Amino acid sequence: MSTEPPTEGTRADWLADRALRGLIATMLALPYERRVPMMGAALRRALGPLVGYRKRAEENLALIYPAMPLTERRRLAMDCCDNFGRTLIENYAWQEFGARLSDTEPVGDGLTAIAQAARDKRPVIFVTAHFGNHEAPRQVLTRMGHTIGGLYRPMMNPYFNAHYAKTMTSWGGPVFEQGRRGTMGFVRHLRNGGMGTLLFDVAAEGVRVPFLGRPAHTATSAADIAVKLDALIIPYFGIRQADGMSFAVEIEGPVPHGPIKGMMIDITQRLEAQIARNPSQWFWVHRRWKTRKGV
Repeated sequence: MSTEPPTEGTRADWLADRALRGLIATMLALPYERRVPMMGAALRRALGPLVGYRKRAEENLALIYPAMPLTERRRLAMDCCDNFGRTLIENYAWQEFGARLSDTEPVGDGLTAIAQAARDKRPVIFVTAHFGNHEAPRQVLTRMGHTIGGLYRPMMNPYFNAHYAKTMTSWGGPVFEQGRRGTMGFVRHLRNGGMGTLLFDVAAEGVRVPFLGRPAHTATSAADIAVKLDALIIPYFGIRQADGMSFAVEIEGPVPHGPIKGMMIDITQRLEAQIARNPSQWFWVHRRWKTRKGV
């Protein structure tokens, strides 16, 4: 293995990736029951503060909840980092993660609609967010016999993305990298009556939609594709339970078709309701409210 960074990213990116690879390899050598909480603790106590995740989470919490006491913001930010770490290692160990979900039964108004869409060979777009573990619903629905692809946004660190992407493409339906070619592949998959997942909750070119009381640039891809293909669009969420290891999987009722911005507002409000119930499970580490100037 080369000891020098390739040319695609910065040396800092490469060094960060080396450290994270070592941590992941160490955690994967442990039994699952120890591995998941230990990875959460590593992000909560060491890596999160070191790389600035906790600071960014606290800043976002202060932006949205200015009256919240500093101690509560700190607690939520640390819990957020803990969930981030658990999610990361769960998705690297996707086979064991799927086995852990073998007894998880999904609930929600969307289940009947999914079954009907499968019979009718109507495309289905699942929309979700970096909340709880966003792969838990795909794992559960795949176990039930559905083939679910996806369209994912590459991580900013190209070295880390190179191996993290494999956790999404190693199982389930075809998964495509965001971009013109990837979007075309995703649409082709759906056009034939396929199912696919989109995460919509990161800053992107699109429309300004109110999110937790602040305008946020929001991609309209999910609504655009749904309207174009007459696809069913269904929000789903994997909600971490109090034991830190198990999940509830909620499949919500379909989002009605209409004006594109209105559909994205509806989808965003579904996420807001989840955050209101479990605020520490959303990834506050994202630069969700940044402007085009980077503020």
